[in-house]
Amino acid sequence: MDIPKTVTTALEDRPVEDAVCLEAGAGAGNTTAGLLAGGAARVYAVTNDREHAHTTVDRLFADGDDSGSGRADDRRGRVAVLEADLRQIPLPDDSVDLITAHGLFNVLSPADLEAVAEELTRVAAPGCHLVVDDYEPLPDGAAVRKLFALENAAAELAAGRPALTFYPAAVLRRLFAGYGWEFDRRRTLLEPVPWTDKHLAAHAAVVREQTERLPDSSETGKILGERADQLADSIGSESVGEMYSVAMRLPT
Repeated sequence: MDIPKTVTTALEDRPVEDAVCLEAGAGAGNTTAGLLAGGAARVYAVTNDREHAHTTVDRLFADGDDSGSGRADDRRGRVAVLEADLRQIPLPDDSVDLITAHGLFNVLSPADLEAVAEELTRVAAPGCHLVVDDYEPLPDGAAVRKLFALENAAAELAAGRPALTFYPAAVLRRLFAGYGWEFDRRRTLLEPVPWTDKHLAAHAAVVREQTERLPDSSETGKILGERADQLADSIGSESVGEMYSVAMRLPT
């Protein structure tokens, strides 16, 4: 499985070898693969999305992987994919040496930030390292902002919370400082960020999924879904914004 350059760049200065790690918000298992390739002793890949959990298992445990993360049977012995809420992680206190959150926080609503930060801190051992990789808010003129605004509107109607929130690095840094984490470094992973046609089509699909949860009579839902498809087609792709990596650590 290929490991994205953003993942390898974010991990290259972190003490991965022989560490017990937690990938908070495993999507396709990209960061878990990066942690295994870096020599992690154990990786807990945690997600509350069953499809993501299955995707992570399928990709990480497949034979013939050439990511440098070891043989499939070796990876099976070093990885546990946990389907769980990040506000209630099924791990003991002080049990993790390195936590990663790659593209996690932009899908967390402001109401969930404190609970997730508190829980990540609970499982972190003294001296634990934390790597948060995410996106700065997009500039006002970015065309993709219109599509993401539709996605948030659909999510608000269907679930009562936004789908996406782009937190500045400084905001997340201050959030974790409140739980005792000390700032280590900040670096840019992507600038500009390439929002490809596949990315935009996937976000338009999320809008449609959200609107399908609305009553059949909802004209607003139909309009949002159609408008999302139109926007994705008209934008095509766009390179704009920044993806950052912030590293912090707990005192020993």
